[in-house]
Amino acid sequence: MNTAPNARSSAIALYPDSDQSGILPSQHLRMLIDQDRIIQSTLPIEPGQIQPASLDLRLGKRAFRVRASFLPGERTTVQQKIDQFSMHEFELGEEGTVLERGCVYIVELAERLTLTATMSAIANPKSSIGRIDVFTRLITDYGMTFDQVSAGYQGPLYAEISPRTFSILARQGDRLNQLRLQTMSTFAPTDAAESAREGVPVTVNLSGDDGQDGVIGYRARKHAGLIDLRKLAHYDVHDFWHPLRARRDHTLVLDPDEFYILASKEAVRVPPDQAAEMLAYDTSIGEFRVHYAGFFDPGFGHGAAEGTRAVLEVRSHEVPFVLEDGQRVGRLIYEHLAERPAQLYGEDIGSNYQHQGLRLSKHFAVNP
Repeated sequence: MNTAPNARSSAIALYPDSDQSGILPSQHLRMLIDQDRIIQSTLPIEPGQIQPASLDLRLGKRAFRVRASFLPGERTTVQQKIDQFSMHEFELGEEGTVLERGCVYIVELAERLTLTATMSAIANPKSSIGRIDVFTRLITDYGMTFDQVSAGYQGPLYAEISPRTFSILARQGDRLNQLRLQTMSTFAPTDAAESAREGVPVTVNLSGDDGQDGVIGYRARKHAGLIDLRKLAHYDVHDFWHPLRARRDHTLVLDPDEFYILASKEAVRVPPDQAAEMLAYDTSIGEFRVHYAGFFDPGFGHGAAEGTRAVLEVRSHEVPFVLEDGQRVGRLIYEHLAERPAQLYGEDIGSNYQHQGLRLSKHFAVNP
């Protein structure tokens, strides 16, 4: 398939009956938006929302403070659960609303979906949101799991938002999470495809040998100030983070309920015809969670001579945990796209993290 003017008719033929499966690239997403068939929105969709293999989702106006996180379950809508657990309703306006750390909020998103029987979706927080420890998950009516939209789903989308370390100032239209659409093939997966699903191991760099003056990570400060999501390269790193330097034994003790930014030892590359996702948590590698924001777009690290380091958002659970240099902390799962995207991750589309080493979110001035 190509992106010539007649590509629209080809795209229509893909859904829902084609055996061409995979994650939908940017040009497919544009076609679906133009057709107003699969993706709809209460606000005009902006060109910058369309990423190489995903769509940025925007906060709508209606928001709720709720007593606890929840999943609707197979017989209940999100609104019915909100009616049961809401503490108060408010609007996200142009001036912004403070979402306080330690609280749970549900915000109806501007986008909604009308999926076909052979199309499903997955979601993840955007990189900059994960790096400031804002726990964000997608939920749908009758949903049984977070961040997954079942094939054939038709209805609204909601974001559960829980700032864990820093309170944030959010507005209608802000983008906290992103969505990947994927089509399913009628063919059985090959042995090679099944092998790829096992993933590529990722290890942590605690040696301080990457040219950052021995800084191997950052630990979030407690009781820091407010982060306005629209202020970029604005905040002083030292007001929000403690830099961590390499120890002689190249270890790091993770304290319970502390939040850390670390980097992978490996440089990552994602080929133009694939997308990757890092598994957020694997109990077989320790009692800690790695990487809230798991999407890696086609082209990530592809143009760099040695690839690009993955930045890891890390939080320990319950007990202190010792990390060692080179210890496995997760794995990258690669998936094929239905077609090579018309745009790749990188500077040409204003991507923020193409040549990153150890890097905080884009809200902070250049790392010291």
